[in-house]
Amino acid sequence: MTDTTFTPRVFSGIQPSGDLHLGNYLGALKRFADAQDKGVQSIYCMVDLHAITVWQDPADLKKSTRELCAGFIASGIDPNKSILINQSQVPEHAQLAWIFNCVARMGWMGRMTQWKDKAGKNAEAASLGLFAYPALMAADILIYHATHVPVGEDQKQHLELTRDIAAKFNHDYGVDFFPLTEPVIEGAATRVMSLRDGSKKMSKSDPSDASRINLTDDADTIAKKIRKAKTDADALPSEVDGLKDRPEARNLVNIFAALNDQTVEQVLADVGGQQFGTFKPALAELAVSKMGPITQEMSRLMADTAEIDRILAHGATQAREITAPILKKTYEIVGMVG
Repeated sequence: MTDTTFTPRVFSGIQPSGDLHLGNYLGALKRFADAQDKGVQSIYCMVDLHAITVWQDPADLKKSTRELCAGFIASGIDPNKSILINQSQVPEHAQLAWIFNCVARMGWMGRMTQWKDKAGKNAEAASLGLFAYPALMAADILIYHATHVPVGEDQKQHLELTRDIAAKFNHDYGVDFFPLTEPVIEGAATRVMSLRDGSKKMSKSDPSDASRINLTDDADTIAKKIRKAKTDADALPSEVDGLKDRPEARNLVNIFAALNDQTVEQVLADVGGQQFGTFKPALAELAVSKMGPITQEMSRLMADTAEIDRILAHGATQAREITAPILKKTYEIVGMVG
């Protein structure tokens, strides 16, 4: 087995499922924008093939894919610095996924927490695509030889599977072709929680719109939701330990820290002793100042989607310059006649 040095490259993808919210921004989009000036090539993907593991209305899928791309750009991701694609325009993703379907084991897939959660007791009625989803996710990453993937805590298991697939492929074929991709988990609010229940992740599927701040919310709506966010009666602590067993307080402090590019420790040093009647207006003002321009830019882009389509088409051309040679070499390793 030869020793291979892989060029640092970052890949990450988000499902175009509509209704982007603050959790998407702080947990992913903002971090992507902050990372693109670090001199490492970055590919960011709207994973529309993953989206159809459950049935999607075609018109809604198109709109959600474009809206997600608008969200990427409005959050500061520059198509001149990063490659922006939707997955289905780069066919090598799906082609490598078939190879990985033949490398991955049924037992590996069956152990995936997300499969158990989404299929539930009705697994027989779930799509084969939902079961095989992690092999496509591995292909998304490894078709670029990506060395690093920004992930939330809930995706760590899938990245571990990606590493397992890469290791098994390399072992089975006696090569050192695919990198063992490293997760990147950082920042104060990588997991943003519901404004109504600090023990639950902020989610578009929550029936209460007050539980989340949508990227399309106007300033008044953002301020109102923060003002009504669930809290407790105690003042804010000066030390991080004081947030223990106070999930709502911890969530609001995390959000403030992430929006203001501070650590939680720095925020508490400033606001320790404050009541929420003082802290919430400050958080609302900060959130409006940061989110307002994003909302406006998303609206501008969605008013003329031709610009979005052009950016995605250009991104696909750039991406295939990377993916086509990697797929070709993979086929050669497996023994396909070219």
